[in-house]
Amino acid sequence: MSNKELDPYTAKAENNNHTPQEKIQDLHSIVKNVKTGMLTTRSKGGHLHARAMAPAGPVHPDQVNLVFIANRASAKFDEIENDSHVNVAFYDESTTNWASYAGRAKISQDREKIAKHWSSATAAWFGDLKDGVHKGDQNDPRVAVIEVVPDEIRYWYATRGKVGQAVDIAVGAVTGNTSAPGELRTITKDEV
Repeated sequence: MSNKELDPYTAKAENNNHTPQEKIQDLHSIVKNVKTGMLTTRSKGGHLHARAMAPAGPVHPDQVNLVFIANRASAKFDEIENDSHVNVAFYDESTTNWASYAGRAKISQDREKIAKHWSSATAAWFGDLKDGVHKGDQNDPRVAVIEVVPDEIRYWYATRGKVGQAVDIAVGAVTGNTSAPGELRTITKDEV
């Protein structure tokens, strides 16, 4: 048996018949609703470490790169320098929509890029160390940008509300048919 026969859910739910712009628009709605993703990096020892981070943006409608402002002194930067492959995952509990970005992280301390994505609330994550240098503002030398450039983005987009999903799952359980109350979509490197 083929994988499609052995995994009827994926075969039924996969839908890549949308234009790249339609897929990006729906992806943006997931990221905007969730607001916080889990950035996963790999340590030198091979361990995967995830932490919650809020992306800045998207800044324009066709943007698929994720941008994070972070403290350059944190361990995630050592991990990214060791292995730039990362994953960022989002899950919206209210809709069951999710997104998974697989790609590479780039580190920058470009002041223009930092200024573009800086918000006054970001300062709370740095704090003023009262040494005249580490002020917790956008000019603080600890402030850096992590830009995730995706190789592939996979996401699940609910096509039914919670009640419709529950009905679809119940019907599947009773009839033995496969339930798929949403669509699995992929944004490929070529579409990025």
